[in-house]
Amino acid sequence: MLNELQTKRNYLREYLSYLKVEKGLAKNSVESYERDLAKLTNWVEKNSFNLLELTRQDLREWLIDLSGENLSENSKRRIISALRGFYKFLQFDGHIKKNPAEDLIAPQKSSYLPKFLNQIDIENLLAVPDTSTEIGLRDRAILELMYACGLRVSEVADLKLSDADVDQGILNCTGKGNKTRRIPMGKSAVEWLKNYLVVRREKENIEISNIFVSFSGKPINRQTIFKFIKEYAEKTGLPDVSPHTLRHSFATHLIQNRADIRSVQQMLGHADISTTQIYTHITDSHLRKTYEKFHPRARVKLDFQENPDTG
Repeated sequence: MLNELQTKRNYLREYLSYLKVEKGLAKNSVESYERDLAKLTNWVEKNSFNLLELTRQDLREWLIDLSGENLSENSKRRIISALRGFYKFLQFDGHIKKNPAEDLIAPQKSSYLPKFLNQIDIENLLAVPDTSTEIGLRDRAILELMYACGLRVSEVADLKLSDADVDQGILNCTGKGNKTRRIPMGKSAVEWLKNYLVVRREKENIEISNIFVSFSGKPINRQTIFKFIKEYAEKTGLPDVSPHTLRHSFATHLIQNRADIRSVQQMLGHADISTTQIYTHITDSHLRKTYEKFHPRARVKLDFQENPDTG
């Protein structure tokens, strides 16, 4: 039994290595697949199944078991994607003859409009950190940079000192798939980043290359950024604000001000422009609400009768 379990772990490890080295997936993506597939291997071990002999029906039953975890539609799609990729890898390497996950049906991607903040809310949020303190100055620089460049939270945490050219106002950001993109930094973001870097360089014995660090000099993590953004947002009376809200706000405000969608796609690091086009839907919805709210005849209901035919 021990050898069998070890073999299962080796298959998983080989697949994760393949995703990281050959497919070039970002660290966070690989970790997500690892968590999803670990749930499968735990289920296999618990029921004394063989990972290589699972059928489509077995996988369907496992997915039904997962339904008790109240997973989001995105999580369900990611899990099925992980299953398909894992078994395709095993099939390609000759460990199985047929991919049991190939015909699994993933939930349809729901149509939704990402939440964003208006300009006043952004200004209020940026003003919350106490910039007279080292941590407050760091947090303000992070907020400014996330809104100015549309960064993902993981991208902010991974930024290196060599990534920011404050003289030219350019940020080199490595995102999904280890793809690097160049993003302009606004003047406000540059100035706050400069102010923070002065304080950061005064710290002793910091050998790490990350731009943003904790009070003790260790690299800041995603959880810390999530936490302080939520706390600052609550102080301004803004519920349900996350790091991605700033990214959505960045893109929405650019589109609202008639930025070229291809440029926005490039700055966001979207591989497919259809992903970026969701922000045009946001602005269309915003325009519709504005029109209906302020145009005097937007909601006028016409009540008339046709003239009778008098022959």
